[in-house]
Amino acid sequence: MTNDNDIIRESIGSAEKFSEIFERHIDAVSAYVARRVGPAASDDIVSETFLIAFRKRKRFDLERPSALPWLMGIATNVLGQHRRAQAQHWRVLQASFSQSDPVAPDDHDRSSAQLDAAGEIERLYPRIAALSARDREVLFLHAWGDLTYEQIAAALRIPVGTVRSRLSRIRAKLAAPPPSPPEAAHQPRPATTHIRLAEKEIIHGHP
Repeated sequence: MTNDNDIIRESIGSAEKFSEIFERHIDAVSAYVARRVGPAASDDIVSETFLIAFRKRKRFDLERPSALPWLMGIATNVLGQHRRAQAQHWRVLQASFSQSDPVAPDDHDRSSAQLDAAGEIERLYPRIAALSARDREVLFLHAWGDLTYEQIAAALRIPVGTVRSRLSRIRAKLAAPPPSPPEAAHQPRPATTHIRLAEKEIIHGHP
């Protein structure tokens, strides 16, 4: 099978060749984006991702055999430009969890080496919302984008060691026992409060 870098190299002189990259990776990119913002908002983001990739294909590192990490990186940047839609999806997710919607069986089939954020998201939701924006990007690419450490590093243009340390820190935060209930009469913050805080962070672009 021809590698992605060969296809992109040919597409520089023959633009229609780039359609092969679209056909190879549309499903993976669409699934990742849909999990980030929901199916209703995903089509425009996916279309914009591939349009940007086509326009910037001359900048692709032709030493890399797969274009998927590159495409996921572009998709992540486009998602950053759609933060308000992402914040709305957090609200929809929280509302669905409050109604105890069942988790899809497929979400429980991931490798033990990866974080099953989809299957565990109802239990971990407040903690995920409390993560920094940078940590959430790594988590989502790993758990929902199914990327390896090396691919995440390529997608976000950060060292592999940074990916490892962030995932290690994320695992520790998500695995930590819940805090003890306060002795005072104050009630702990509900999950909606955590989500709203995360939404403000997303909307205003703070890490």
